[in-house]
Amino acid sequence: MATLNHEDVEVLAVHASATPPSMDIGVDEIRRWHLKRGWLDVGYHYVIRRDGTLEEGRALDTRGAHVAHHNHRSIGICLVGGVTEESVEVAEANFTFAQYKTLKSLLDYLKDHFPNATIQGHRDFPNVAKECPSFNVQAFME
Repeated sequence: MATLNHEDVEVLAVHASATPPSMDIGVDEIRRWHLKRGWLDVGYHYVIRRDGTLEEGRALDTRGAHVAHHNHRSIGICLVGGVTEESVEVAEANFTFAQYKTLKSLLDYLKDHFPNATIQGHRDFPNVAKECPSFNVQAFME
């Protein structure tokens, strides 16, 4: 796997797993999905479960696989959820209070380590036609 140099980190990218709120998964399940796609490991550096538990994915010194053409300069964080119970095609910010609390703490921690990095949602990258992570990350951090 390619190395992610800490001095190159410019973005902390927030994602959703595009799973309904009833689906309580974590890094192990997402890793299996990504391995089935032929990836080397789970694409994210962190996964935040429905109960707010923070799980580590790829090591921070390993390039992620979460935003095409930007993995060499970003850290990927995935919140479990983000779509309706009825359809994975309909975005819904259905994350729990515990997830938001963990996300805020994690982003504050990462900003201390990567002070020049911006925080943005997957949908905020150029040429991304997704609503991921189903909410405005910049407004959340204000």
